Amino acid sequence: MRIFVQHIVIISLFLFPKIIFSQVKELTDTSKESTENTLSFEEYLGYVKKHHPIIKQAELSLSTGEANLLKARGGFDPKIEVDYDRKKFKKTEYFDKLNATFKIPTWYGVEFKANFEENTGEYLDPSFTVPEDGLYSAGVSLSLAQGFLINERMASLKKAQFFKEQSKANRDLLVNNLLFDASKAYFDWVEATNEQHIYETFLNNASTRLKAIERSVEEGEKAAIDITQATITLNNRKLNLEAAKLKRVKTSLSVSNFLWLDGVPMEIKEEIIPLLPEISNPEFENNISEKTLLEKHPKLLMLDAKINSLKVDRKLKRNKLLPKIDLQYNFLSQDYDQVNSFNTANYKSFVNFSFPLFLRKERGELKLTKIKLQDTNFERVATSLNLQNKVEAISAEIKSLDRQNSLIATIVIDYETLVKAEERKFFLGESSLFLINSQEQKLINSKLKKNKLIMKKLSTTVQFYNLLGVAETITEK
Repeated sequence: MRIFVQHIVIISLFLFPKIIFSQVKELTDTSKESTENTLSFEEYLGYVKKHHPIIKQAELSLSTGEANLLKARGGFDPKIEVDYDRKKFKKTEYFDKLNATFKIPTWYGVEFKANFEENTGEYLDPSFTVPEDGLYSAGVSLSLAQGFLINERMASLKKAQFFKEQSKANRDLLVNNLLFDASKAYFDWVEATNEQHIYETFLNNASTRLKAIERSVEEGEKAAIDITQATITLNNRKLNLEAAKLKRVKTSLSVSNFLWLDGVPMEIKEEIIPLLPEISNPEFENNISEKTLLEKHPKLLMLDAKINSLKVDRKLKRNKLLPKIDLQYNFLSQDYDQVNSFNTANYKSFVNFSFPLFLRKERGELKLTKIKLQDTNFERVATSLNLQNKVEAISAEIKSLDRQNSLIATIVIDYETLVKAEERKFFLGESSLFLINSQEQKLINSKLKKNKLIMKKLSTTVQFYNLLGVAETITEK
């Protein structure tokens, strides 16, 4: 009777660490409970999105696009020009010339202009002679062929608008890749933490088993060699645990690389425990079309903006093939306050015509622009196809990992049953310590594989988000 009770106590000692482990694992592997010593995936990504330097750098990219757009709009700003030229030598005023102009550029190659001119002097060129109170003029200048429908000013503004779109897409791409890398680092940390808990649990099992065997040897029920075998197993468990602790420290430091607060890097304390996140797949959960999401991928949007910018450039280069015909017409009057004084009887006009005979420079620039446009179009097609194929592959992998996780969960349960049965048989004298260790090692391997498959499913799901360009929505419900 005494021996039977002793066996019951020993078996209870074997089962007790498993109960503890299940409780610890429940706290570690779920995000439903939170304590001050945990860091959830949502909190972690919140810090990354708000404080990481690359996020701030990405916002600078967007600011650069806005600054370029503002600069291009400056080409249509009204302008005031004042020219003053005077020469006086040995008390003789050769000339005193004042020319003030106000210009208003418009979208097409048309510019409105108002001018005031006042010139005096003993040696003034007769063509500069104006009434005593000065001469006023109001007119327009325009380009009829080259520069009318599109010119450098118009092209710069259009390209700046596309550059802003490109900057926004570049910002989204930087953020997208950063959150993907940060998520992978967090999952590695969770995997290493769970791995450490697994080895801690089985180290306790090995320690408890060694004590039970030592007691059985004292009672004369087991051979002394079993103590040696149990000691070897215990030391192997210690070795595995030490390696797991090192892995957890290294992964926590990798996670710390993504944690910043007010420009200061943060370091995760050793006692902080990560929580297993629950991440759903946007395409699977919400039936969102992969093709629709791919069309909004930052990389494709960047290429679209670049293509549109090159199309503007191509249009400008084609316009350069036209002859250059610049016209100016100004109404003249010495009374600016009387509108009817500006008439066709008093005017100043100007015509300029130029046209290169061979157009080799213009044709060469147009050809180069067409080549760049073709190259970017090819890149866009290849990138779209590459992303589409990767998305399909990841979708298939996620479905396969779901099935693998279901199978490994069943395998772990079966191995746990086998180990418990082998332990009971061993203390009833129907099995050996070798068989227990062998079955337990298979259980450890299956638990490690289960842990790895869970993390792989999470990493693959986040990779799916990354490929669709929506990594910022990882933690959104």
